[in-house]
Amino acid sequence: MFRKRICLLLVLSVMLALFPAFSIADNAREFTDSLGRRFVLPEKLEKIALSGPLTQIYAFPLCPELLAGFSKTFSTDAEKYIPDEFLSLPELGQLYGGKGTMNLEALLAAAPDAVIDVGQAKSGMAEDLDKLGEQTGIPFIHIDATVQTVPEAYRKLGELLGDSTRAEQFAVWCEKTLTDISSIMEKVDADGARKSVVYCLGPKGLNVLANGSYHAEIVSMVAENAAVVDNVVSNGDGNEIDMEQLILWDADVLLFQHNSIFEEVGDSSTWGQLSAVREGEYYEIPSGPYGWISSPPAVQCYLGLLWLTDTLYPEYVDFDLKEEVSAYYKLFYGFDMTDDAYAELVG
Repeated sequence: MFRKRICLLLVLSVMLALFPAFSIADNAREFTDSLGRRFVLPEKLEKIALSGPLTQIYAFPLCPELLAGFSKTFSTDAEKYIPDEFLSLPELGQLYGGKGTMNLEALLAAAPDAVIDVGQAKSGMAEDLDKLGEQTGIPFIHIDATVQTVPEAYRKLGELLGDSTRAEQFAVWCEKTLTDISSIMEKVDADGARKSVVYCLGPKGLNVLANGSYHAEIVSMVAENAAVVDNVVSNGDGNEIDMEQLILWDADVLLFQHNSIFEEVGDSSTWGQLSAVREGEYYEIPSGPYGWISSPPAVQCYLGLLWLTDTLYPEYVDFDLKEEVSAYYKLFYGFDMTDDAYAELVG
């Protein structure tokens, strides 16, 4: 019996040597995504596709040369921040949200090593992504990310891509920013100086990103979000309210989405009922190539953290906003921030 076992082990050893399918190939590796799903992937990914605009914000600055296409192409205003060689990439659509759907035919033609989804996990996501993987033969991989967990998300992305060097640079910049803002807010809160804020959006300015919304994470980190509602809308359009409700909240500061009614507010007798408008404490949120506080909530919101902290608590701030913004655009987009470009962003 002992000899039979020895012979069986010898046969198995020979089979494993002759047929590498019995084990993970030398040029492959295992990767576990944030949903606990395990994949066998090439040592380095050579081409990827993106699940939507939020993932694009994370992945494009990190690995533009790997993209099979954009989930959504850039606006004319945003193109100035994007190197010309990438602007001709095709639009493949998106899995979640928006009006479009992913073009699976174009996706199959592009033949990426993986489709990556970055952001907040949704109910039933694992099952949805598994079905798409079975349908296309392409791994659909999810990586969790909130504003607070961006450094971890970039490290996970680096692991997924098989090259962590650049991802670590992004993670370190984001960690430092979080640490700096947290230190400032500790002093603000110790002095009881935290201001109340409402973020207004929509064609009339009467939609708000409510307290507790995933899209309002930045506001809640550095201010008291006065927009408290019963049923928080989970999408970026926010909760619809009326002027009476804004007057009742009477926030210290109003924020307006880029290209909203901001320019009209100062001359409006209706908006003039709000103390923030009367006292000039209302601001348009910078944008380029994405909105700095939401639209959607991703890594560019670190610019919003810096800008909003500097706007609300200048007496507490010990960083130079222009230097921080310039460093971000250089690291993430290779864009050299001029005085004119900076003034256009924050003016």
